[in-house]
Amino acid sequence: MAQRYNSFGSYIRKKFETIVYKVNVDAGFTCPNRDGTAGVSGCIYCNNDSFRPSSCRPTLTVSEQVQNGITYVKKRYKSEKFLVYFQPYTNTYAPVDELERLYKEALSDPSVIGLAIGTRPDAVNAEKIALIQSLAEKYFILIEYGMQSMYDKSLEFINRGHNYNAFLKALEMTRNRGILIGTHIIVGFPTETREEMMSMSDELSNLPLEFLKIHQLQVIKDTPLEAMYKNNPFYVFGYEEYLDFVTGFIERLSPRIVIQRLFATAPDSILIAPQWGKSRQEILRDIEKRLEVMDTYQGKKLKIHAGI
Repeated sequence: MAQRYNSFGSYIRKKFETIVYKVNVDAGFTCPNRDGTAGVSGCIYCNNDSFRPSSCRPTLTVSEQVQNGITYVKKRYKSEKFLVYFQPYTNTYAPVDELERLYKEALSDPSVIGLAIGTRPDAVNAEKIALIQSLAEKYFILIEYGMQSMYDKSLEFINRGHNYNAFLKALEMTRNRGILIGTHIIVGFPTETREEMMSMSDELSNLPLEFLKIHQLQVIKDTPLEAMYKNNPFYVFGYEEYLDFVTGFIERLSPRIVIQRLFATAPDSILIAPQWGKSRQEILRDIEKRLEVMDTYQGKKLKIHAGI
């Protein structure tokens, strides 16, 4: 089956002519939405255990985590090239000299070809971007901004601690610097209609982005969203409905944007809803099958004005 969307795996294999695996690290960062700078309780859906591998813990140094990850991946997948992914919390939320030390420590292994840095748009400044730009002159450097939604009503609902304009300012600060730019969005907030969610594909297509991660809203244990959901249940995506939604989203999205993720997969042990009872492989296969059945592909319904 010919691939009907611009996947990260295909992009990486074409760029580096080999398989490249990510190694996750936890550098011990916190978040401005937890330490009182922007808030104290964090985003209402956030439980970092929903996406942090058990092997990724800040009790080890960055170098130790990288080496453990490389050893595991080499043994299992025979890969020789790696990207280090700074994932939990806000990975630009420290003084620039501390960031430089951590990033360079992660890059010290010769088999590491670059970094992916997950962060918030309100946690960068000119000095930090200059540091990241200097690394991008020699390495593959991807900064991933958590946009989550382009609607301020939703950002307020989730207690995000910044508005959409902060995201646009971060993009403007980062673009044309040799740094690859990605973003994360969440679809399924009860504050948005289906068409409002779908319209984010049009907006993204007109922004200076190269990469995108799409997540459906998941209700996770030990979060404010769990209490909200139990007290007053709101609608979450059913499985078939999500297949239809994400297919429609893909066909409205610019084909130049590389899709890193099409859905979220929190561990069953902490997932409240939606419970689809599907593995990653099954969900991915069903999305690809839906694209094929609908005879559609990324960008098929892209609006003519969309593009950078």
